[in-house]
Amino acid sequence: MLGTELSLLFEKLGIPFVGTDQEVDITNPVAIRDFSQTQSIKQSIEQSIEWIINCAAYTAVDKAEDDKENSHLLNTAGPRNIAAQAKELGARLIHISTDYVFNGQGSKPYTEEDSTDPIGIYGLTKRDGEIKVLEENEKSYIIRTAWLYGKYGNNFVHTMLRLMKERESISVVNDQQGSPTWARDLAETISAFISLTAEGKTIPYGIYHFTNEGEITWFDFAREIYTQAQANGILTKNCEVKPCTSADFPAKVKRPAYSVLDKSKIKTTLGITIPSWDESLRRFLYA
Repeated sequence: MLGTELSLLFEKLGIPFVGTDQEVDITNPVAIRDFSQTQSIKQSIEQSIEWIINCAAYTAVDKAEDDKENSHLLNTAGPRNIAAQAKELGARLIHISTDYVFNGQGSKPYTEEDSTDPIGIYGLTKRDGEIKVLEENEKSYIIRTAWLYGKYGNNFVHTMLRLMKERESISVVNDQQGSPTWARDLAETISAFISLTAEGKTIPYGIYHFTNEGEITWFDFAREIYTQAQANGILTKNCEVKPCTSADFPAKVKRPAYSVLDKSKIKTTLGITIPSWDESLRRFLYA
């Protein structure tokens, strides 16, 4: 989802890049090194590898509880390997992390300085991945995001639209608070780190938060998806969107009840304005 958005954006901006998928095993340091060396040989000195962006992750939150080994490999060991290779190349790293590093028991937006306390294997392995990245390569940026959706790949918006077309009513949890994030907005913010650095701006390394603006529940999100889809003709039948509690949908892992991220640091540092969640949803649905 995010990798495709980045690829399309880099093509549009004329930024040379090489995208990878499962042909490069991030859990294998040798595989990462061999790929990097091959690409370095292919590129001229002027086009040596300057940045590495890691969008890979094990994101099946419930499945991770019974698949701890692979979750650790992809979310902790893999990022560590990438960070080490970036350091060897003298490249900057952008690593994508998650709101799940927090326990969700707060009541105000989490800042980058707040203590982490993950409540499941997914969040734990992502938090440990952050630590390993910063230990391995001081030239690293970690961007925590949340509630990501986009054109490519499975996500909440696609699921809601499908269910709304199939059913007369749906129930959506109304006791989890957060902020949706359009993958294209996140991709553009990632590219800002690269373009601003190229222009000579000094951007301090470390952890940053990015989501779209606003605080809502999944029910609020679903209700707005329905309203906007009705308005632009994507949805032509009626479907009742009803609120429910997390207890109505038992899961192996408890989701954070409150996972709103404070974006002050990234807005100030990059000098950007972040769109509201409903504005970005509208742009997404009309794209």
